[in-house]
Amino acid sequence: MGTPRLVRVNELLKREIAEDLYRNYAGSDFEASAVTVTRVECAPDLRDANVYVSIFEHEDEREGMIAYLNRHRQEIIRMMVKRVKLKYTPRLHFILDESLEGGDHILAMLDEMERENPDAFKDSEKNDEKS
Repeated sequence: MGTPRLVRVNELLKREIAEDLYRNYAGSDFEASAVTVTRVECAPDLRDANVYVSIFEHEDEREGMIAYLNRHRQEIIRMMVKRVKLKYTPRLHFILDESLEGGDHILAMLDEMERENPDAFKDSEKNDEKS
């Protein structure tokens, strides 16, 4: 399978899994609105797929939420198979993705630095405009 096809499969799985999570778990005790599917990395043979999810807030509950998703992966796969036709249906493995949280932390630090020393940021903006 060529790389461009694998990229399309990954994006298709990402979209379908995200829709299924929201559609089927929004009214349950699982906080589906806090979960964002950030990316899917499917193996070239389509047998396994790592589903990276970011969980907004819920710092103390993240591991439990990932475990919940992994326990319910067969149900999620059954929902996905109804709309996605592939030669093989991959086994899903949900993994916590903390990259968005890291980016938010860096942006918060930059905002704090700008509030503490606004003149330093004005000088750098002027230099950027001259370039």
